[in-house]
Amino acid sequence: MKYVLDTDHVTLHQRNHPQVVGRIRECMPDDLAITVITVQEQMRGRLAEVSRAKSDLHVAYAQLQATVDYFCGLTVLVFDTDAQQQFRQLQSQKIRIRIGTLDLRIAAIALSQNVTLITRNRRNFEQVPALKIEDWSQSIAN
Repeated sequence: MKYVLDTDHVTLHQRNHPQVVGRIRECMPDDLAITVITVQEQMRGRLAEVSRAKSDLHVAYAQLQATVDYFCGLTVLVFDTDAQQQFRQLQSQKIRIRIGTLDLRIAAIALSQNVTLITRNRRNFEQVPALKIEDWSQSIAN
């Protein structure tokens, strides 16, 4: 495993963002994963859409099914004891890391697995010491 996609890049991939799709195609399947936190975030959103849907309930369920199908094709990294230990260590640092709890959990998983986090959210994730990050949504300069 080399790379883990942040939720923003999963969404871009699902929406066929050309740069993200291109970079993912270049990866070997075993080199790419998502986190269980991304599953949590996306499922929460899809379930909220189902709850709010009225006349377009079938559309909300189709989107929920598409999301489940998408996850089935990927390796999902768990929030295990190593990630939890990393998370607690990040929370206890003297220099306050000012990012959301779910993002901090994603960072903890990436650190515990020693993988590069693929995200557009540099401002937040650059606060996390030793976390390797890349943004695949930008064009690569020749």
